[in-house]
Amino acid sequence: ATKVRCSQGFDCPIIELNDGTKHPMIGFGTYKVGFIPASASSAAGGSQQAGGTEVTARECVHIALETGYRFLDCAQFYGNEAEVGLAIEDSGVERKDLFLASKVWTNKIFEGEDAVRAQVEQTLKDLKTDYLDLYLVHWPVPGGKHVKAYKVLEDMHKEGKIKSIGLSNYAVEDYEELSKECSIQPAINQIEVNPFLYRKKTIDFFQSKGIQIQAYRALRDGKAFDHPLVASLAAKYKRSPAQILGRWCVQKNVIYIPKSVKRERMFENACVFDFELAAEDIAELDALTTDENIQKFRELYEKCVIRDTPWAETEEGKKLVKSTITCD
Repeated sequence: ATKVRCSQGFDCPIIELNDGTKHPMIGFGTYKVGFIPASASSAAGGSQQAGGTEVTARECVHIALETGYRFLDCAQFYGNEAEVGLAIEDSGVERKDLFLASKVWTNKIFEGEDAVRAQVEQTLKDLKTDYLDLYLVHWPVPGGKHVKAYKVLEDMHKEGKIKSIGLSNYAVEDYEELSKECSIQPAINQIEVNPFLYRKKTIDFFQSKGIQIQAYRALRDGKAFDHPLVASLAAKYKRSPAQILGRWCVQKNVIYIPKSVKRERMFENACVFDFELAAEDIAELDALTTDENIQKFRELYEKCVIRDTPWAETEEGKKLVKSTITCD
């Protein structure tokens, strides 16, 4: 591909992590960009079929970099890190100007320390870099597996291969299990955050520990744009429904990771730092979380902590999954 130098990155707010790292408040999500994992959750699904593609990840990420995104949220599970690496190479954006994050998936966490280390090395190779700005344990695989995986990340942090380390999809109880054995405080917990799944108790807990929250599905995969409240607020503020949801997220001091394959939507999604939602409108959005959505989260958690491991859909696996977690 022809190398086209990308324009200046967004002038977006920066949040300081507990290890002193400067983290952009907005990033570009690469899940289901150019590739749909075979075991992708229907809860976060779209019209594309598993294994299918509409636009390549290389093209899409290059457009995101051209648009001004500099924080790329990647993962082993997303199946497209080599394409992301090519997009970075095409873009001409210098490594020092990027914030590259990735995550290790359940299968490697289950396999153990050597598999986790090998996966981090593979991601470094695929993204064509010698260090990652952030690396997360994607799900808290039970049986002590996630703790062992995290300890590998601590070692790789000390080696300079990972600048910041953190968690994804951790409940309060998973963190409490980990905190008894870790020597480096996690910097991040990436969870689903939007007005329809606003787990205030969980968010407040992690933020009180100095662990910043990253939000995935902040835009609810576009499925909430027609909700009457979201639509009415979009009209009131003369903004798009996506911008209302994105602004709600950043006003919670939560790192916002929108995703789109369309250039105009990428730009629109990022325009959330030049207006503010009134307190009463924030409160109305907060109230959209239902008991049903909390229950769906609980079911997804129970499935995903052992997904793509030999424990999946087994009685042994079910017994290992925590029986009580903080869901709200």
